[in-house]
Amino acid sequence: MSPLLTTDRPIIEVASGTISPEVLARRLRSIADRPEGALVVHEIYRSIQGESTYAGLPCTFVRLTACHLRCNYCDTRHAFHEGRTRPVAEVVAETLAMGDALVEITGGEPLLQSEVYPLMARLLGAGRTVLLETSGAVDTSEVDPRVVVILDVKTPGSGEAASNLAANWERLHPHDEVKYVVSSRADFDWSVAHILDHRIADRAKVLMGAVHNRVDPTDLAGWILETSLPIRLQVQIHKILWEPNARGV
Repeated sequence: MSPLLTTDRPIIEVASGTISPEVLARRLRSIADRPEGALVVHEIYRSIQGESTYAGLPCTFVRLTACHLRCNYCDTRHAFHEGRTRPVAEVVAETLAMGDALVEITGGEPLLQSEVYPLMARLLGAGRTVLLETSGAVDTSEVDPRVVVILDVKTPGSGEAASNLAANWERLHPHDEVKYVVSSRADFDWSVAHILDHRIADRAKVLMGAVHNRVDPTDLAGWILETSLPIRLQVQIHKILWEPNARGV
């Protein structure tokens, strides 16, 4: 564990694997100097929810800037540094104005900015269903239990398996979702062992997706059928509907 040091906020504990403090500070420079009550926001947009058990539904996405991890298959590297500092109230107003009942807070890694908590609270208070997509490498203990946590478990093929924060698996709720992204059969086998060893399917819903151009989703479907586990296959609907590298979709 490494502390994300700030001068005017509580320290956020993050699992940083083998990242040095100097590299961690460099990766988080884009959010280090934001004023109190503000978020560094990469983008806010409407789309069809492409993943999770909510796939296919209209959804407003709030993508926050910065991530301390560098998964080798990451498809949102543009969110590492790009973004604009905005008051939380402004972000809430724009999100609610989109009109969707479903809102996803994503990144980057959204839990790196402590102002995400009042953002989620206000959206919940306005009657929205709030999804939080998080890397699993930041403590989730302060997340409102009404939020649907979509928690990544980093597989060895991601290059970031050392950053998994095991305590997060213990605090899952039945409505939460745990996502495994596999880049090989070895990743799949590792994921199945992880699901069994930590009773993940007893704690939350289990999702699994294939890294684009590394694993054929048809092969992944066959592997899933070899097990008796309640694993839900994900195919990233937004990448089928639009060009895979398109932003704001």
